[in-house]
Amino acid sequence: MNRQITDREYLYIVRDILEHQEFQRLSSITHHGNNRYDHCVRVSFWSYRVSKFFRLDYDRVARAALLHDFFFEENEGIDKKTRTSVLVKHPQYALENASRYFELSDMEKDIISTHMFPVNLRIPKYFESWIVDLVDDIVAVYEKTYILRKQLSTSVSFMFIILLNYLR
Repeated sequence: MNRQITDREYLYIVRDILEHQEFQRLSSITHHGNNRYDHCVRVSFWSYRVSKFFRLDYDRVARAALLHDFFFEENEGIDKKTRTSVLVKHPQYALENASRYFELSDMEKDIISTHMFPVNLRIPKYFESWIVDLVDDIVAVYEKTYILRKQLSTSVSFMFIILLNYLR
């Protein structure tokens, strides 16, 4: 994912996080049918772009959005009760991990801990936090529908091949 991003300013802002060994572990965790690393980069980059457009604190947004899902618990292929627990608690897990490895401002902490509003009932304090919350939702829907479209396309292609073979 980050190979597709050519915005030098964005990459300069988040480089230390992208290169951090613990953060890179997210690339092996399934998330919305993809991996958590790519999801975090996608949310970070688009939150950065929106924040920059509105002349907000896009540096902090880029960094905090990148860390918003910095947790290692799987949320794919687990029972419903555990999945719900992870869904509600993961902002706190992400905040703990992010604080362990990076220095965070109050705004960055708020962005990470409130990105699941209203699921976790923590109301964002900053406009930047609201942006990350909304962008995360949009990206999650995009990722889920992309996987479904890909599966549908594969199924339709397979059915078309069967039909062609049948008509011969």
